[in-house]
Amino acid sequence: MTGRQHGGGRQQWCDEVLAGPGGAMTDEVGVITGPLTLRTTALPDGRLVRIEVQYKDAEEWYALTGSPVLHHGDPAAVHAAALAAVRTGHAAEAPVPPAGPAPA
Repeated sequence: MTGRQHGGGRQQWCDEVLAGPGGAMTDEVGVITGPLTLRTTALPDGRLVRIEVQYKDAEEWYALTGSPVLHHGDPAAVHAAALAAVRTGHAAEAPVPPAGPAPA
């Protein structure tokens, strides 16, 4: 898994992944399959991440259905869960992270 800083201090993770049977569900074009690139970007509000996929080496990015999602302080974990979901396939959607810690 790769992570890096993006303009404005935002974090971004980007990895290649082979979609499992049934692929990944996108908002724009429905299911996409085969070798993909998955990108997760922490949004400026500090609470959400946007998860996008593209066909490997393509230019167009598509929102993974269910994105953006809350990250509860661990955006890298959401990226890892999204990678696992896409590898599994079955029209994978953005993972729903578990609830964060209860407020003090």
